[in-house]
Amino acid sequence: MNEEQAEARALELSRNAVEVISIGELASKLGEGRPLRIKLGMDPTAPDLHLGHTVTLKKLRDFQQAGHTVVFLVGDFTAMIGDPTGRSETRKPLSTDEIKRNADTYRRQVFKLLDPERTEIRFNSEWMSQMGVAGLIGIAAHLSVARMLERDDFEKRLKSGEPLFLHELLYPLIQGYDSVALKADVELGGTDQKFNMLVGRDLQRAFGQPPQVVMTMPLLEGHDGVRKMSKSYGNYVALEDRPEEMFGKLMSISDVLMARYFELLAGGDAAELAAVRSGALHPMEAKKRLAAMIVAEYHGSDAAERAREYFETKFQRREIPADAKVYKIDGEIWICELMKQIGFVPSTSEARRLVGQGAVRVDGRTVTDINFRFMPGTNQVIEVGKRRVARIKR
Repeated sequence: MNEEQAEARALELSRNAVEVISIGELASKLGEGRPLRIKLGMDPTAPDLHLGHTVTLKKLRDFQQAGHTVVFLVGDFTAMIGDPTGRSETRKPLSTDEIKRNADTYRRQVFKLLDPERTEIRFNSEWMSQMGVAGLIGIAAHLSVARMLERDDFEKRLKSGEPLFLHELLYPLIQGYDSVALKADVELGGTDQKFNMLVGRDLQRAFGQPPQVVMTMPLLEGHDGVRKMSKSYGNYVALEDRPEEMFGKLMSISDVLMARYFELLAGGDAAELAAVRSGALHPMEAKKRLAAMIVAEYHGSDAAERAREYFETKFQRREIPADAKVYKIDGEIWICELMKQIGFVPSTSEARRLVGQGAVRVDGRTVTDINFRFMPGTNQVIEVGKRRVARIKR
C-alpha cells in the first residue's frame, strides 16, 4: 500500500469518529502492510451490552473487514476498581462473582457484531493479577500526579470538595498499561475515554513501544434523550432485550434524536437520513422503520415483523374511547404538568403521587420516571387510571 492509498484508507476507517490522534499516524501504521491490533476495553459492570456500545463495535468490525485483528479486552481487573470517568462520586466496586457472570455474557454478545476468527478475547487480570505491588509502582513511576489531575472529572471533584481516592487514580494507569500488555496499534473508545487512552500512548512510549492511535467515537444518547446511553442510568436498549421490548424502547425516542440513531445505528443511508431530517418521512413511520431495522439486526427479520405488529396492536390499535378528548400541545412537556394542564389532576403534587402508584400510562406503557417528558408527535395517548384518557397532538 503506497502513501496515498494508506491516507485514503485511514480517512475511510475514521468515518463517524469524533477525533483521531492522529490520522497521519494511522496512515503510517496502515502503510506497514501488516494486520494492526485494534483494542477496545469494556468493564463488565452489568450483564448487558447495549446499542451505545455498538457504535464502537461496528467501527471495530470495519477494521476487521479491512483485514485487521480486534482485541476485545474484558476489564475484569479494572471492574474491581470502578471506572471514575464522568462520575461525581466514587463507584462501588463489584464482587468477583458479579464480574465473572457479566464477563461471560460479554463474550457471547460481542459476536453478534464481530468476526470470531479475527477477534481475540482477553482479560486484564491476565497480567494485573500477576504483577504485584512492585510492578504497579514501576508503572506508576512513568506518570506524574499533575498529569493525572489534568483529567477533567478529577479536577471538578477536587474543586467541589468531593473525595478523590487513590485507587481511582490507578484506573487510567491500569487502562493505559493494558495497551502496553497488548501491544495495541489503535485503541477505540467513547469521547469520555480520551484521557485514559492518551495515558496508554504515554505508557507505550515509556515502555519503548510505538504509541497507539487513539480514535474516539460518539456517545449515543439513551432513549430518555438526555444522558448518554448507560447501564448506570437505566436508559439503554440491550442487545439481548426481547424483540418487542427493544422495538418499544426505540419507539419512545424523541423525533430530534431519531436522525442521530439512524446515522449511528442504521448505516446512515444518505437519502433516508435526509428524509428523516427534513420530515419528508413521517416521524412515526421513520421510527417504526428504524426500530424494525435494529431489531432485525439482532433478532432477525421475522422477529422484527412480529415486534412491529405487537407494537401496533398493543399501543396504536388499542381500544381508546371514541369520545376521548383531543388536546393540542406545542412542544414536549413534563408529564405532571401535562396532567394538570388537561385537567386530569388538580395539582402537580397529585400527578406525582399517581405516577408513583403506577397509575399513569403513555401509549400503553406505564410511566415510572417522575421526570418523564411527553413529546407530542412521538407520544399520542395519555391514560390516568381506567377512566381518564386523552389524545395529545402537536
